[in-house]
Amino acid sequence: MKDLACRSLPAVSRRLLNVGGNDRRIALPAHFTGWDHELLDIDPDVRPDLLCDARCLLSTPSAVYDAIYCSHNLEHYYRHDAVKVLSGFRHVLKPGGFIHVRVPDIGAVLKVVVEKNLELDDVLYQSKSGPITVHDVIYGWGLEIERSGQDFFAHKRGFTRKSLVRTLKENGFPYVYTSVGNLEVKAFAFCEPPTPEARRLLALP
Repeated sequence: MKDLACRSLPAVSRRLLNVGGNDRRIALPAHFTGWDHELLDIDPDVRPDLLCDARCLLSTPSAVYDAIYCSHNLEHYYRHDAVKVLSGFRHVLKPGGFIHVRVPDIGAVLKVVVEKNLELDDVLYQSKSGPITVHDVIYGWGLEIERSGQDFFAHKRGFTRKSLVRTLKENGFPYVYTSVGNLEVKAFAFCEPPTPEARRLLALP
């Protein structure tokens, strides 16, 4: 499937929870333009709105957010913790809400590694923050882990398109729409069939 396009809804009050976003200055996808943006993070130094481990969301109020944005965060939890994280997502979502998940595409990364005969410490691509190695994508950004001294920046599992869909469906999100590109997998996932409004917003098929 080609990358999913996005269009903004008219300005209304909608609440977004950005899980593990690290810095609220990082741009959000266009479909969240005009939404009330609340940041969840485990790191107190980033001064999040909600200082919390995403595995503990069941202890927070329910049905609060219209959407959850989880960009390059789900891979920071062990496979068995997906149950806790995604149960928490369901808990805080309002009826009809959705999650937008982005994770590294390990299948695509391994394909590039084989095709280019790369080593773990070889540069895979250049980011705004500097060179990113194969090791960084698989195990977590080494420079940040070393600089911060925090192992919560480490990657504890990997995903392909198929495994991300399976994980979401097995944990209460049976309606999943995915796209791949730029060495990542993107998914919109719903607990119930998406509303016509959500389909228009996210340009879903």
